[in-house]
Amino acid sequence: MSNQDLASCVRAALDEYFKDLDGEQPHAVYDMVLHCMEKPLLEYVLNRAGGNQSKAAEILGLNRNTLRKKLQQHDIQ
Repeated sequence: MSNQDLASCVRAALDEYFKDLDGEQPHAVYDMVLHCMEKPLLEYVLNRAGGNQSKAAEILGLNRNTLRKKLQQHDIQ
C-alpha cells in the first residue's frame, strides 16, 4: 500500500464521517482521527517488533519514552 492509498482510505473514512453527521456540527476531528489511527498503528508496529518497545520506537521514529506514554494512553500492554 502506498502513501496515496493510505491517504485515499483516510479521505474515504472522513467522507463517511461527515456524511453520517447528517447536519450535526463536527467537533475535534483532528484529535478523533489521530486517536483512531494511532492505536492500531502502535499495536501493529509493536507486534511487528515482537513486543520489543525499543525496536517499535525505532520503526515509528519515536523516542522510547514517548512510545511508552502513548502505549499507556491507549491501554496497550
